[in-house]
Amino acid sequence: MNRRFALMIDPVAADEVRDDYSDTFTTVDAAAPALSVGELSTQRGDGVFESIGVVDGHAQEVVPHLERLAHSARLCDLPVPNADQWHQAIEQAAAQCGDGEAVIKLILSRGVEHGPTPTAWVTAAPAADFRDVRENGIRVVTLDRGYDLGAAERAPWLLLGAKTLSYAVNMAALREAHRRGADDAIFLSSDGFVLEAPTASLILRVGDRFVTPAPNGGILHGTTQLSMYDHLTARGFEVGYDRIPASDLARADAAWLVSSVRLAAPITAIDGADVAVDHPLTAELNAYLLSPRD
Repeated sequence: MNRRFALMIDPVAADEVRDDYSDTFTTVDAAAPALSVGELSTQRGDGVFESIGVVDGHAQEVVPHLERLAHSARLCDLPVPNADQWHQAIEQAAAQCGDGEAVIKLILSRGVEHGPTPTAWVTAAPAADFRDVRENGIRVVTLDRGYDLGAAERAPWLLLGAKTLSYAVNMAALREAHRRGADDAIFLSSDGFVLEAPTASLILRVGDRFVTPAPNGGILHGTTQLSMYDHLTARGFEVGYDRIPASDLARADAAWLVSSVRLAAPITAIDGADVAVDHPLTAELNAYLLSPRD
C-alpha cells in the first residue's frame, strides 16, 4: 500500500440490522481537513480507537478488535458501535490496502462539543517496517504506572481498561524509555506487579509455560496475545494469565512484546539485564501472526 485511505462513518444504533451500510460511509481525502475545530477527539482525547494489522489486504482479528472497541465504548459511556456496520467499513478499507503490511485504525469520538452525535471514521495506511525488531529484538525498561493493581476497580472513572485516544502518557513513557537507552517500556503497578507496555502486551516464557498479566487492573486484553496463545496451545504448550510480581521478570526464559502491527518483538534486555532470545520460536510466531487470521 502506498497511499492513505479515509472513510467517515455515520454511526447507526448497535441493534440496527440491515444487509448494506454503504449509505452511511463517505470516502474523504486522507490528506485534507475532515474534522471540525470543535471535535472532542482532538480537544480532549475523548474517544476510543483500535489498530488492526492488515497483511496482503486481509484485516487480522477483526472480531476481537470490534469486541474491544465496544468494550471501550461502554466504559467511556459512548454509543456502542454497530458491529456489522464497522465490519463493512473495515472490509472497504482493507480492499484499498493491496499487498504487504498495512494498518487500519478505527476511531469513535464523542463528536463535536454540544453536538448531537459522535464522530466516527476508519483509516488505512502503510505499516512501518518492523522486520528488524521482530528478528533482532528490543531492550525495555520498567516504569511505575503510578497506581496499584486495584485502581481500575476502585476508580472506574480512570478508564484504565479502555483503549482511549488519550495516549499522551503512553507516548511520554516511550520517550522516557528512549532517554534511558531502551526501545520500549513495561509498566509496573505501584504495588509491584507487571502490567503491560505502552502499546503492546507482554508475554513471558518460564520453562514450557507462557504467561501474560491477567487482563484486570486496567490491562487491555491483547488481540495479538490471544492469537499467539491459540498457536502456542495448538503446539502443546501451556498458557495462562497470572498476577506477575515485578521480581518474576528476572526468572523469564524468554519474553516478547506483542501487538497488532509490530507483532512479536523479542525482548533482549530488561532494565539492563540480558534476556535470552529464542530466535527459532520467534520466527515461527511471527510467521503465524503474518498468516491470515479471523
